Amino acid sequence: MQITSFNPLIVTKDSENIIKLFEELGFERRHQKDGINDKDITSFDLKDPNGFRVNVTQVDTVPQDMTTIRMNVRDFNEAYELLKSKGFVNAQGDKITDTGSSISTMMVSPTGFSISISEHIRKEDK
Repeated sequence: MQITSFNPLIVTKDSENIIKLFEELGFERRHQKDGINDKDITSFDLKDPNGFRVNVTQVDTVPQDMTTIRMNVRDFNEAYELLKSKGFVNAQGDKITDTGSSISTMMVSPTGFSISISEHIRKEDK
């Protein structure tokens, strides 16, 4: 399985304050994706001068902040099946989020540890 990036992802209903904190630590907003899952879900990618990244996702329905690992991969299905074989389940049931530029879902282990897997759709794959 080829992993293309691996970084923390914070899911929160207070993204502005979390982003402000990371900006004070030297991170800059690099990318924003709105309307994920046809809902009011927005994801932000932040990067510092050393190349470290953190993602923050605004979800108004979460009861509390949640930190997970975001793992971008070349082959979503391969990663999905590997995690399923280790007992992880899709937090969205059978749903896979397709934004047109990526496919993703959050996988949760039997103990509650989560990994958000994502495959960016490359131009040459279309």
